Amino acid sequence: QVQLIESGGGVVEAGGSLRLSCTASGRTSAFLVMGWFRQIPGKERELVSLSWSDGKFYYARFVKGRSTISRDSSKNTMFLQINDVDANDTAVYYCAAGEATGNYPYWGQGTQVTVGS
Repeated sequence: QVQLIESGGGVVEAGGSLRLSCTASGRTSAFLVMGWFRQIPGKERELVSLSWSDGKFYYARFVKGRSTISRDSSKNTMFLQINDVDANDTAVYYCAAGEATGNYPYWGQGTQVTVGS
């Protein structure tokens, strides 16, 4: 049974950086695509960043230029770092994985990130 487990959430000072990790257990091969989503209270879940096994990346407009997504395929782990965070980055962050872009059958439980002033 595949499970995605996020870590690294918590309180981050405005202007600082957040770094999240997502580890896939129950699977030895790398997913074709892994990604990060976030949900702000009262809003729909939105895509933050994607990482494909061929090395390609995608960043949403609101994190582009201040974010880095990376993967350690040997450990089936994905990371997300967002720099220069502000209150708009406060959300529950979820990792997701699958074998086709836009189709993610596997989701983590979510990790809360709160940006404090």
